[in-house]
Amino acid sequence: MSANSTDHQDGLQARELPLATLRGVCQVEFQNNVWTALLFLLALLLGGWRFAVFALIGALVTTVTAWVLGVARDRLTIGLEGFNGTLIGVAVALFFEMGWVALMLVIAASVLGAVVTAALTVLLAPYDVPALTAPFCVVTSLMMIGGPAFARIWDARLPPAPATAEPTAALSYTDVWQGLLNGIGQVFFQDKWYAGLVFLIGLLVASRVAAIAAVAGSAIGIVVAVILGAPATDIGAGLYGYNSVLTAIALAGVFVALTPYGVLYAVLGAVASVFVTAGVAALFRPVGGPALTWPFVLVTWTFLAAVPMFSKIRRPS
Repeated sequence: MSANSTDHQDGLQARELPLATLRGVCQVEFQNNVWTALLFLLALLLGGWRFAVFALIGALVTTVTAWVLGVARDRLTIGLEGFNGTLIGVAVALFFEMGWVALMLVIAASVLGAVVTAALTVLLAPYDVPALTAPFCVVTSLMMIGGPAFARIWDARLPPAPATAEPTAALSYTDVWQGLLNGIGQVFFQDKWYAGLVFLIGLLVASRVAAIAAVAGSAIGIVVAVILGAPATDIGAGLYGYNSVLTAIALAGVFVALTPYGVLYAVLGAVASVFVTAGVAALFRPVGGPALTWPFVLVTWTFLAAVPMFSKIRRPS
């Protein structure tokens, strides 16, 4: 029997694809729990049916593409090939005109996302750094930049980007508590506080540490933004919190050991994400694109690459 035949037999079975796809949805926030995935889809559904449907399509297409092309079973079963497709699907539902062309776009973009995921995984492997959501960022940024050239897909329904500071109304209590939950929901481009609450419950189902890190990351985003004088509307919308949420989860036990120094490292990463969010948003503003999760990717890559230099910071054993 050939090596290729053995690999095929040892690979993921077609009947396992639905669960692998669901796990891809919750792997956006580093979780491997089907119930968490279902709660995440419910939260997306609260924002509109198209978000949930396109998220599932994106996760399915990237997972199936990776499966057909022979990606290792262990990556497929836990959803590591689906989460970038999930975000690509949500982005298409948000930014582009709905219809059959948008459906074709999410399929094509998700296939490309699977290839970019493989490429970045290979390129970053020698440095022991994961691809994270960089494939989603690459594919979506290219779609955002090129989208205006195509009348049948471009809808320009852009989410608000962090604005240049200017005199605004004082930050209210409502801005704070809604901003805390919106910071969690904005990971999936959702700006309704109750959707953020459902996302948080989903995280809690899978991991108390991840849920605490998400709340802490969103809170850090608010505190730093307030101290630096960011507009209250942006703070309330969670625009300074979602990258800090992802960074805090990633560095608090997922890719860095959960020690007192590791927690401090995660806090520093979450703080850095606020600054980088403003910088990336300014960089993309001329082409009308949002920061996406580029700040999370850049900060987390930097902090993980630096770990070998710090004797008191270590990777999980």
